[in-house]
Amino acid sequence: MGVTGNIACGKTTIMRLLGEFGADLIDADAVYHELIAPWRPLWQALRERFGDDILGSDGTIDRRALGAIVFSDPAALADLDRVTHPAIICAIREQIRDARRPVIAVDAVKLIESGMASLCTSVWLVTCDREQQIDRLIERNEMPRVEAERRVHAQPPIESKRDLVDEVIDNSGSVDETRRQVLAAWDRFLTRASKSKSRSSG
Repeated sequence: MGVTGNIACGKTTIMRLLGEFGADLIDADAVYHELIAPWRPLWQALRERFGDDILGSDGTIDRRALGAIVFSDPAALADLDRVTHPAIICAIREQIRDARRPVIAVDAVKLIESGMASLCTSVWLVTCDREQQIDRLIERNEMPRVEAERRVHAQPPIESKRDLVDEVIDNSGSVDETRRQVLAAWDRFLTRASKSKSRSSG
């Protein structure tokens, strides 16, 4: 299954719950972190496209510096996606192949845009109020409000994805409310998977 949603909507919370329910978890952002380690091919590609200004003193990519570039320039953001998505998808395919549990959950902001949704039998969309996104981003990343607003507004409207997913989890309320939604969606997912397995074996 795939879990998606715009920045700071709370995908991590939903993934943690899915892990409790028994799913193997794959975090596309963690995969990206590994792929941009110094001197790896993706690190070199990003350095070539965006220059040495995105590098920290230790040679690692300064994600805040890179973010300041791409979230203020749609063309640069498109270039970032074009460079990174194929490598990330390839690495995630390998992790899916090596997973041990029957259910695998992939967390990715650009799950649909990158084409990764085609790897998933079910796609879940996590939503919350836009002001909540901004507040969470300020708290989580310790960034100025103007920068948080820029990042939130740089992403496509969440409404455009609703018709492309199987479940919508509203993460605007309490943790208990979110947990109830995730558990209900999980039960529906298992029911659909069981029916699909019965049809294929019948």
